[in-house]
Amino acid sequence: MSIFSRWREGLSRTSKSALGQIASILGASEINDETWDELEMILIQADLGIDTTTSVLDTLKRLTRTEGWTRSNELFSALKQELRTRLITPPSLSFTEKPAVILVVGVNGSGKTTTIAKLASLYHASGHKILLGAADTFRAAAVDQLQVWGDRLNIEVISGAPESDPGAVAFSAVQAGVARGMDIVMVDTAGRLHTRFNLMEELKKVNRVVGKALSGAPHHVWLVLDATTGQNALHQARSFKDAVNVTGVILTKLDSSARGGMAFAIQHELGLPILYAGLGEKPEDLMPFNPDAFVDGIITSN
Repeated sequence: MSIFSRWREGLSRTSKSALGQIASILGASEINDETWDELEMILIQADLGIDTTTSVLDTLKRLTRTEGWTRSNELFSALKQELRTRLITPPSLSFTEKPAVILVVGVNGSGKTTTIAKLASLYHASGHKILLGAADTFRAAAVDQLQVWGDRLNIEVISGAPESDPGAVAFSAVQAGVARGMDIVMVDTAGRLHTRFNLMEELKKVNRVVGKALSGAPHHVWLVLDATTGQNALHQARSFKDAVNVTGVILTKLDSSARGGMAFAIQHELGLPILYAGLGEKPEDLMPFNPDAFVDGIITSN
């Protein structure tokens, strides 16, 4: 299956929802006020957000005037191109530090621990030496879940006693990664409600402790967001970015969501690259984010 076909399949819920109406609206009819009103409604319903939607429409209206377009089908390719320009091409992840320390954050239920396991599987298959830190000490299932994956992949997992200090576990994991000559240390953190001040302060502490274990760490802070939460994910992203200097986003459950448009809102509001996207349950369904395939997958012609 080609990359584009795989993304179209994974994004079918988004493309069949609000965004699926775009091809019919941008048919052969004349461009008028109703065209813009309907397009605005669709983009907002798809969770692009009001600011992003307004900006996209302003650009399309300007192009319509300068190019002299009169038929709505002339807008279709321009819309896809405009949306593509609003997605950051993900940076190359070379992991030059040894070990490269990745702090993974997110709210409860976002798929954070499962995503770490999938990333570990991906990097392990690429020949990297991986160590996992189970610093989500308040949820026993998270530690057990990582340990199961660690046993399956033959990857060591550093953990502590239930409800032990997550900062101590993170510190131990990074120290162990240095001592064992690991390539990558990934630290799972307890799921944070972005509205809970004390929990976010504790996350900041984990971030600081990791830096004490290895100067310059964490080298990456990745925020796992559930695509099914739509615009709420934007509020989460803003809070986490303010707290721990998030460097990239992983969007999970895109295959289960009709709200894939929130990817544009995240990048418009926060300027954070989307590094990976979850298009299914299997480890191989966590794919490096491909902006071209993403736009092609959510906006298809009839």
